[in-house]
Amino acid sequence: MDKNIMAIFQYEDRVPLVSEHCYIAESAEIIGDVRLGQGCYVGPGAIVRGDYGTIIIGENSAVEEGVIMHARRGEVCTVGNWVTLGHGAVIHNVLKIHDYAVIGMNSVVSDYAVVGEWAVTGEGSVVPNRHEIPAGAIAVGVPAHVIGHVDDALREKWMNSKRIYVDLAHNNRQRLRRIG
Repeated sequence: MDKNIMAIFQYEDRVPLVSEHCYIAESAEIIGDVRLGQGCYVGPGAIVRGDYGTIIIGENSAVEEGVIMHARRGEVCTVGNWVTLGHGAVIHNVLKIHDYAVIGMNSVVSDYAVVGEWAVTGEGSVVPNRHEIPAGAIAVGVPAHVIGHVDDALREKWMNSKRIYVDLAHNNRQRLRRIG
């Protein structure tokens, strides 16, 4: 990984820790106390800001294009393994997004919220402060409310999509070539 062309910033004594086989787009910003597990993908325009708080992202998770993440002073925002944070999502000081969860495009997950294992928020959903989406639930709306549950067919479909981002994390450095 050529960290010279990535926007990875130390903030005071807070230094990002980026594991091997991560892909961070040049236009993404990783700031302060951010810890990226093995095989993470951070897409163009994503901002992961651990200037005052701590952000921990587990292995093989995808922070898609335009995602904004922040943790409050002294707080920890934790994202599990194999999580997908969809395009344009805002993740602000969440308590925990558990393994395999999918946060839909332009969703907001707010302070101290919890999203359970294999839970899904639909596009544009808002998971408000201190709200919890149970494991395996599909939640939509403003505020997000449960409308169904993830079955084995959806798990298989989403795992295939999640593997695409792990592949991108491992191989984008060889595939992308700046031409201008």
